[in-house]
Amino acid sequence: MWKDEYNYGSCLHRITEIASHSFSALINLRFLDLSSNQLALIHPEALSIPGSPLQELNLSHSLYNFTALTDLTTALRWGGLQGLLCLDLSGNHLALLPPGMFSHLPNLQQLSLANNSLVAIYTGTFSGMNRLEVLDLTHNAFRTFRGDTLPELEKLGNIRILLGYNPYACSCEIHNYVAWLNESKAQVDVDAVRCASPRGLIGTRLRGLGVKTIGCVVPVQTEVTDLTLQTSYVFLGLVLGFVGMVFLFVLYLNRNGMKRWITEMRDACRDVLEGYHYRYEIDSDPRLGHISAHNGVNRAQGHLALALLQQQPNDTCVVPRDTQVKQVTTSPPINS
Repeated sequence: MWKDEYNYGSCLHRITEIASHSFSALINLRFLDLSSNQLALIHPEALSIPGSPLQELNLSHSLYNFTALTDLTTALRWGGLQGLLCLDLSGNHLALLPPGMFSHLPNLQQLSLANNSLVAIYTGTFSGMNRLEVLDLTHNAFRTFRGDTLPELEKLGNIRILLGYNPYACSCEIHNYVAWLNESKAQVDVDAVRCASPRGLIGTRLRGLGVKTIGCVVPVQTEVTDLTLQTSYVFLGLVLGFVGMVFLFVLYLNRNGMKRWITEMRDACRDVLEGYHYRYEIDSDPRLGHISAHNGVNRAQGHLALALLQQQPNDTCVVPRDTQVKQVTTSPPINS
């Protein structure tokens, strides 16, 4: 173990745990080398030093597992490392980076993530890194960069980004990345950014790679399809608008007939409703109940008399029961 007032390093390579405030007594510490260890547990305040003097932190080949990465993320957040300028996390087999992992390092200028297993960069990974100057992503497992990843790199500005020596697959899926390499203002090591597959393109530089070279015709077809759909929608809108205008014009010409039809329908509905209302009043008023009952009896008697009349011979006369017969009295003849 060697240390002085500005540097602290380890040559034993047997550290597995960093306790809370392990370096708080080194108030003038500028450089901390913890590389080539097997850190499995890092306390949230393990890197906390009064005055935040630490400027360089080397953790290459030191994280034992993913749990150690989670602990390190918390330690970077709670360590108060506002003065940190350089961070080395190379060679730790990192497959992903938690969003906002470096957001509490506002003055960080150099970040090394080389020799890991990163396959993608997600939104928010490099948020808050406004003073970053060098980002090393070489020797990882990137095959391409998705459309939502490129803005994450673009917002870093005019910095040096090392993207070489990754197994890029030069297929149609990489055309957005190629376009970004051709247009980006970032300082990219373009000579080291080359195709690893397919066999016919191995070793070919990605910058300047044509769409036809990688056999990408889908975007062109998509643009044509989108244009065709837009034209169809416009034509359909014009047809529907014309049909609507014709319909309104026909209604205008036949406005008198429509008005008369609406009036007749209104009167017919009113008559029907008045009939229902009249029947409801008769049925609901007990004083008028006998009227409807009497009318029902009279109708039944009339129907019975009609049936009997049809069954009697032609010379038979049936007198209804309610017919009143007036008695006529004859006086005897007067003898003269």
